[in-house]
Amino acid sequence: MKQKVDEVSEKLFHKTYEQLGEREKKVAHHLAERSHISRNVVKDYSEQLTFGQMMADKVAAFGGSWVFITIFAVVLVTWVFLNSFVVLKLDKSFDPYPYILLNLFLSMLAAIQAPIILMSQNRQASKDRLSAEHDYEVNLKAELEILTLHEKMDLLREEQWSDLLSIQQEQLRLLGQLIEGLKIKR
Repeated sequence: MKQKVDEVSEKLFHKTYEQLGEREKKVAHHLAERSHISRNVVKDYSEQLTFGQMMADKVAAFGGSWVFITIFAVVLVTWVFLNSFVVLKLDKSFDPYPYILLNLFLSMLAAIQAPIILMSQNRQASKDRLSAEHDYEVNLKAELEILTLHEKMDLLREEQWSDLLSIQQEQLRLLGQLIEGLKIKR
C-alpha cells in the first residue's frame, strides 16, 4: 500500500509523500485505496460536545430567537406596568422609577448570556473551519480524480488514433493491391 501511496504522490502532486501536508497525505491515501473521503463533519463534531457545550448552544439559540425577544419584551412591559401603575396605586412600589432592580437583573442577564453566546459562536467558527478543511479535501480528491480521468481519456484517444492509422495504412495497402491488379488485367 505504501508503494501505491508513493506513486499517487509522485504522479498527482509531483512531490514525495513526505513532502505533502497532512491534508494532502490523507487525500493521497484515499486515492490509493480508491475509497471515498466524504463524511458528515458536523455530525462527527456534534458527537464530541460535552453537556455544557450543548447547553451553551441551546441557550445561544434561544437567546437569539424571536421567542426570547417577545418573552423579554412582555416581561419588561409587565415589570414597568406593575411598578408604575398598579403598585403605585397601593403605595408599595418595590422597584420605583428609574427601575434600579430591573437594571440590575438586566445587567446580570447580559453578563451571563454574553459569554455563553461567545462560547457558542467560537464552537460554530471551529465547526465551520473543520467543514471548510473537509471541503478542501473532498474538492482536492475530486480534482485529482478528474485529472486522472483526463489522462485515461487522452491515452484512449491516442490508442484510437494509432489504431485508425494502422487501419488506414492497411486500407491503402489493399487499395494499392487492387490498383495493381486492375493494371495487370488491362
